Amino acid sequence: MADTNAQVTDEGAAGDDEAWRLRRLTAWRQAGRVLSRIPQDRSLGEQLASLTADAATVTDIALPADIYGDAVVAELEQRVAGLLGTEAAAFFPTGTMAQQVALRCWAARTGDSTVALHPLAHPEMHEGGALGAVSGLRTVHPTSDPRLPTAEEIRDFPEPFGTLMLELPLRDAGFVLPTWEELEAVVAAARERDAVVHFDGARLWECATRFGRGLPEIAALADSVYVSFYKSVGGISGAALAGSASLVEEARVWRHRYGGRLFQQFPAAVAALAGLDRELPNLPAYVAHAKTVAAALAEGFTQAGTGWFRVQPEPPHTHQFQVWLPYGADELTAASVRQAEETGVVLFRRWFTPDTGAPGVAFTEVTVGQAGLEWTADDVRKALAGFLERVPRKG
Repeated sequence: MADTNAQVTDEGAAGDDEAWRLRRLTAWRQAGRVLSRIPQDRSLGEQLASLTADAATVTDIALPADIYGDAVVAELEQRVAGLLGTEAAAFFPTGTMAQQVALRCWAARTGDSTVALHPLAHPEMHEGGALGAVSGLRTVHPTSDPRLPTAEEIRDFPEPFGTLMLELPLRDAGFVLPTWEELEAVVAAARERDAVVHFDGARLWECATRFGRGLPEIAALADSVYVSFYKSVGGISGAALAGSASLVEEARVWRHRYGGRLFQQFPAAVAALAGLDRELPNLPAYVAHAKTVAAALAEGFTQAGTGWFRVQPEPPHTHQFQVWLPYGADELTAASVRQAEETGVVLFRRWFTPDTGAPGVAFTEVTVGQAGLEWTADDVRKALAGFLERVPRKG
């Protein structure tokens, strides 16, 4: 581990200070070796050029641009419905809006405004209590363990609920998934209670590998499914809500009421179509290689005598997983930035303090994408050694 004096070069390099944020982004964008490239790694000009190049490959650019959801936006909706095997799909500017609309529709249809979901699910962690504040919904938690609920927990939950929402994978628990058989059993248990099932499938695209099933078979378990276009497939923004034709038609009405009927959305639609073409065929390879990366990290931490660490889950269920270390988030992020600046290698990006506020513990999310397929296990171990050299020694 590096001497504590190394920290003086990063004085003020903490939190969300704008200068520090730009330094982070610059270091990671200019790095030659990364496990995955993210939109922030490209300048505005590069993103515009990419969008222009992609447009001609996914749609007829001689046709008029979209107006209030027709043209290329409608093409995207049809593509998603086809991929998921549903009757219809509707484009939404955000996944937060898509899911609020879906859950509101189900509350009206079931006559029950209670939604059962995990306390680590996105609406509970990242939406500022929007389900209750905006949509008048009430949430209950069948389990607080860092995994999806079991069939027994759903069946024996003491309170009634109209909708069971399952986030696949459960991001804040480490992108964890049940087995296919466990998922089938949980859905069946909800059906026994006359509850409908909604999948938060922001990252559903990469779940097929672990489940050993195609997207239509996975989506068929639920009454509605939300998917994201910027998570996993590299789009600009946007989401889709898929399900029966009647549900999607009702959702379009509520989308307008929530302010989601935008005048033009062709940049997001083009980027989404291009991302589906480019990334969907490669996701199984990313998922497989994530296991190699995670195993090499665990071996490297052990060889370095780091002490306590956690790769969660091990092995990963998708192409994303968490790494936990007993250090502050700021000092680990600073070490990542220094490694990128000094060696051109990015193993980890930003580190975070858990919401529980646990002192001296931080985690980061690791994503394996196209760029990561070039990394061997030895590359990972060497990069980890370089990272740990830049982490201040304790004591």
